[in-house]
Amino acid sequence: MRNVVNLQPSLFNPSIPEIRFDLKSRDEIPKLLIGLQTIYSITELRDQVMTILRKVIPENVNPNTGRRGMDLWQILVLGVLRLNCNWDYDKVREIANEHRKVRQMMGFDENDFQRQYGLQTIIDNVWLLTPEILDEINQVVVKFGHSLLGKQAEKLTGSCDSTVAKTDVHFPTDINLLFDAIRKVITLITIICDAMGLTEWRQHEHNLKKIKKLYNKARRLKNSTSKDEKKKAERKDVIRVAYQAYIDAVEFFLKRTEDTLLIVEQSSFAIEFLAQVFMIEKYMTDARHQIDLIKRRVMEDEKIPHDEKVFSIFEEHTEWICKGKAGVKQELGLGVCILKDQFGFILHHQVMEKVTDDKIAVSMVVETQKRFPNLTGCSFDRGFYTPDNKKNLKKLLDHLVMPKKGKLSEKDKEEEYSEEFIDGRKKHSSVESSISALKNHFLDRCPDHGIDGFKRYVALGVLARNIQILGNMVQQKELKRERRQKQRLAA
Repeated sequence: MRNVVNLQPSLFNPSIPEIRFDLKSRDEIPKLLIGLQTIYSITELRDQVMTILRKVIPENVNPNTGRRGMDLWQILVLGVLRLNCNWDYDKVREIANEHRKVRQMMGFDENDFQRQYGLQTIIDNVWLLTPEILDEINQVVVKFGHSLLGKQAEKLTGSCDSTVAKTDVHFPTDINLLFDAIRKVITLITIICDAMGLTEWRQHEHNLKKIKKLYNKARRLKNSTSKDEKKKAERKDVIRVAYQAYIDAVEFFLKRTEDTLLIVEQSSFAIEFLAQVFMIEKYMTDARHQIDLIKRRVMEDEKIPHDEKVFSIFEEHTEWICKGKAGVKQELGLGVCILKDQFGFILHHQVMEKVTDDKIAVSMVVETQKRFPNLTGCSFDRGFYTPDNKKNLKKLLDHLVMPKKGKLSEKDKEEEYSEEFIDGRKKHSSVESSISALKNHFLDRCPDHGIDGFKRYVALGVLARNIQILGNMVQQKELKRERRQKQRLAA
């Protein structure tokens, strides 16, 4: 059984529209809760959001039967709260169970602390929200925000830029990725053997220590910096021997794992451990790939092509990104492109999988105009420039700011030195403020697993940011109203 939201408050609990906040507070939590309260209080807006949230429930599931689950409104509240405050799930659980105003926003009695949520319950429910559902809700929220601005929002001017959201991975080398793979292989096969009563892997801890000792020996060895070629060659031989010993140990345990898997597949427990066997085979494939790279790099002195390298065996979508920033040689994660309007609302975003800025400039504008047809202008930096991009975007936009790379022709100089173009470039820097805010709130590092988790994390964070902006608009409006009332009373 799952409700979208409980619209009938109890006797001792004020309804969500009646919750009072400190309007002078500059903290992010009241601003977010005011934004959520605004969404809930306006019936038409609430109905639109609730209709979208119902898509979380599968079509073949009856929401009126079965055990009571979390209301979809509560899931949304906790999801945006987590991203907006950059909390982990342990912090979200503590706030959900102990914070009075948050519990009121979730629909609980002010003094009712009987209903408590477990950690895994919150995680499982927040993961029900998909990027598509969150994008639909985001459009509703932004359009309502524009309606509060009135005529100011009749024409939207956007600013587009990209940043890198890091994945939760360690710095990758072929030998530490090999150790990650064999560690998971041995751990998983040991779990299966323990469950089946097999003793083949009773010394798994000792085996892992043996492999790690060989790994540490190999990673500490560095190439000689001597000018003597003989010494360089001797050091290379020492490195090759250490690496070969490490590889031999890993290959030995991979062979043992294959033998154990044959026993498992022939037993009556084969179906029960099908998922674990699949994961073991996946990590064994990863291990063999890393062994191949090590042999080619160390034994054969081959330079490995970039597209053959793996940067994490757990977060396989991780990319090695060099944006040329001062003091930042590389970043491990995925690019995220955002397009914001002049009021700070993020109109559209895209997770950039194996694409660069210049490949998505046109699609970002096209997708944004599908959602917000009144987008009439947009600014970009040089990274998005290509002659085709500029040509195509001029057909879509009345006003385009896209500086050209390289030397400028007389025609380009005339365009880029105009007052309108210079003014657009100055205003473009505001997108850096939005990116900085996203980094501060959630976009510094994504702790969620898998590409689906990454996209959900970014979409939920963008929605949280827009709800906070909406809440700040309402908060400032109420503050002005209170000041006017005080001035009338004083007069």
